[in-house]
Amino acid sequence: MTRASAAYDLYLPARRASGVVFSSPHSGRDYGAAFLAASVLDPHSIRSSEDAFVDRLFSQAPNLGAPLICARAPRAFVDLNRAVDELDPGVIAGIRAAGHNPRVSSGLGVIPRVVSNGRAIYRGKISAEEARVRLRIYWDPYHARLRALIDEGLAQFGQSLLIDCHSMPHEAIQHHGRAGHPHPEVVLGDRFGVSAGGAVMEAVETAFAAQGFRVARNAPFAGAYITQAYGRPARGQHVVQVEIDRALYMDEQTIRPTPQFAEVQAALTRAMESIIGALGQEELPLAAE
Repeated sequence: MTRASAAYDLYLPARRASGVVFSSPHSGRDYGAAFLAASVLDPHSIRSSEDAFVDRLFSQAPNLGAPLICARAPRAFVDLNRAVDELDPGVIAGIRAAGHNPRVSSGLGVIPRVVSNGRAIYRGKISAEEARVRLRIYWDPYHARLRALIDEGLAQFGQSLLIDCHSMPHEAIQHHGRAGHPHPEVVLGDRFGVSAGGAVMEAVETAFAAQGFRVARNAPFAGAYITQAYGRPARGQHVVQVEIDRALYMDEQTIRPTPQFAEVQAALTRAMESIIGALGQEELPLAAE
């Protein structure tokens, strides 16, 4: 079953198999004409911050018994993995800085000022009213539905696990391998144990490793707003951020899938099946940590 709004596409299973939820907040690609006209970037360059095709990589989740929610608005327009108050005075007129925030300072607030490699999106600033409209139309509904999916999983199964799905540029990960070891292909983030219990993280890591992915934890990506806001292991509410090396399945220059896309998608589908199955095992002490 598919439900859509201006903010998201929601794919629901015929029957939920566990409390697992999959979310893709950065794969949105509805680049409106007015937004493109307001940007100094061309329609190709503005996509560089997009988690292109991540929604497709995880598209089989509903067939495995888990809901999948995907953003429609692009990350360059509104970043759903930022807090609603991470407002950047460098891009929003009339806004004052609310203390030091490294993400906002670097131009990556909830209304981004830049895309990857620090390239500016706009010539000047947008109005505070425009920022409020974006948050009301896109940020608020997405997070309201995400919270509802998590709460439904908790109510039905006594525990929930949100898999926060992302991709990472190859250049961001290629030098992060240990000496004598190749770089990781999947980075799992639980904010160093804060957003997910140990047994949950172990089950997720095992699921990806079993499919042949080289897996690392928390470096260089430990999780951002979504892991921080929704991870509450003490109440059985877990969040793990998943970052996948884009070079595995796409050409980053042309933003097109490579011939390996189907193979990677199939491996991720098997990993998802393992994760959903693990959370459904009563003997796994996921909520006890």
